[in-house]
Amino acid sequence: MPPPPLITSLPPPHFPFPPPQEAYLPEDPNVRTSKLLVIGHRGCGMNILHSSDSRFKFMKENSILSFNAAAKFPVDFIEFDVQVTKDGCPVIFHDCLILTEEKGVIVEKRVTELMLEEFLSYGPQHDPRKVGKPLFRRTVDGGVYEWKVENDAPLCTLQEAFEKVEHSVGFNVELKFDDLLVYEEEQLSQMIQQVLQVVEMNAKGRPIIYSSFIPDAAQLVKKLQSTYPEVLHQMKRKLSIIRGVSLHSPDLTGILPDEWRVENLS
Repeated sequence: MPPPPLITSLPPPHFPFPPPQEAYLPEDPNVRTSKLLVIGHRGCGMNILHSSDSRFKFMKENSILSFNAAAKFPVDFIEFDVQVTKDGCPVIFHDCLILTEEKGVIVEKRVTELMLEEFLSYGPQHDPRKVGKPLFRRTVDGGVYEWKVENDAPLCTLQEAFEKVEHSVGFNVELKFDDLLVYEEEQLSQMIQQVLQVVEMNAKGRPIIYSSFIPDAAQLVKKLQSTYPEVLHQMKRKLSIIRGVSLHSPDLTGILPDEWRVENLS
């Protein structure tokens, strides 16, 4: 099968996936459907750097490269994690902390405390004359691994995703917040509004779903906009189904059990 179109100068990847088929999307993104939606998690799947399964290290998660690759398959939406930098720019990155190495020592910084320019300085760069800071990732058990994948790509902003990702695929915009921090409503509202502004200005008919593991964030999305649906994620370590139902506002679209998630199908 031919490789997907690339937006970087990387060599064309060899896909360990089945041939793509035509995806189905509802004509009206605001019309509810009983169809089971297929959503590409972080594009073509998450990176697990310590895994022996090469598929988890095939392509950089949450990248334009991965999103466009996923769009070639029968998916309705791609999911990605959005945080807001210190200077108010929504960027796409899963982990709340970003790690690099300086003088042989691992240094970590909170994504929301970085200016956009510094955030984009990590990892591969669009400009071949520039060398980005090496990226590392910490596992849940504390291990640290260099973020190396077969097909790497630069970090990106939310606006860049709207501009460069195939328009036929919808966006599941997950609002990412740190579990270890307590957010005031005003702080949450400001960050969410910065995300909503980028979506409203760039969606141009693209189907959109908002989601979050944070009940307050999901409810604020509904309060601040009425164009797109919101979903409250449920995860064993964060929110039980019963607790999710008790927190679930009648205005929210639904609750998504984490057990429904499947990674990197082949």
